[in-house]
Amino acid sequence: MPLTDIQRKVLSLLAVNRSEESHLAGAAGLHMSEKSPRRSADIDLFHDREEAVASAFAKDRALLEGNGYSLTLQLSQPGFIRAIVSDRKNEQIRVDWAYDSVWRFMPPVQLEDTGYVLHPVDLAVNKVLALVGREEPRDFIDVVYLHQRVLPLGALAWAACGKDPGLNPQMLLELLARRGRIRPEDMKRLDLAVALDPVEQEGIYREALQRGREWVATRPAEEAGCLYRRPDTGRFFAPEGDESHVVHRGSRGGVLPVPDLQKTGLNHADERAELESFFEQRLK
Repeated sequence: MPLTDIQRKVLSLLAVNRSEESHLAGAAGLHMSEKSPRRSADIDLFHDREEAVASAFAKDRALLEGNGYSLTLQLSQPGFIRAIVSDRKNEQIRVDWAYDSVWRFMPPVQLEDTGYVLHPVDLAVNKVLALVGREEPRDFIDVVYLHQRVLPLGALAWAACGKDPGLNPQMLLELLARRGRIRPEDMKRLDLAVALDPVEQEGIYREALQRGREWVATRPAEEAGCLYRRPDTGRFFAPEGDESHVVHRGSRGGVLPVPDLQKTGLNHADERAELESFFEQRLK
């Protein structure tokens, strides 16, 4: 599993303090699977309210220190706190407690020994928007991985416009086309769990962009910013032609489709299988 030993231990310890409003996100949320291509360098804990950040940090700090960890505070401001967490062996991990938008497609999901984690589709949409805003090799590697594991890049760009209304899908794909140039030395700076060929990765990305442009051109403009679900299984997908589909839009806190999924838990067999496949852990 690409998570480091200290990441796993810290996440397991802090799981009791996680909730739908205080959940794991970022790269650590993406890279819990044995199939993940790289390891994350930190832990990101997102919160739906700015004032919740300080209270979550206080609870987590007390729990960590009570279990033999030490914290070195690096930054503390309204809505964002960063600390280095060290164990008795002096293994360290950076942890960020941050405020993030409450707008999302799905509620966070609860994983055994981890607590609540942002849903894969929201992790994917956030990562696409991150790549638009910055040219980081890790973001590029992550977007290729998500294109292969969660949804095609065109569908992710289509959905991302719902979170950032200032963009349209065509514009977003053109901004993404400026990214994706990665060199062998960039790969050496990443903590990769598997060997990746930069030329192959860039080829996959360029093909994904071209297919994304073609797919976006077939979708009704009024549906931009949505995801699509299969009406029979409820799974997210990128419909082709006149394939039957259900439009799924984001909202405050995310929404579980009814009656496919119930708010009391993810009990739809196909949805559970899809999530388990991505996270490679057992859902509670």
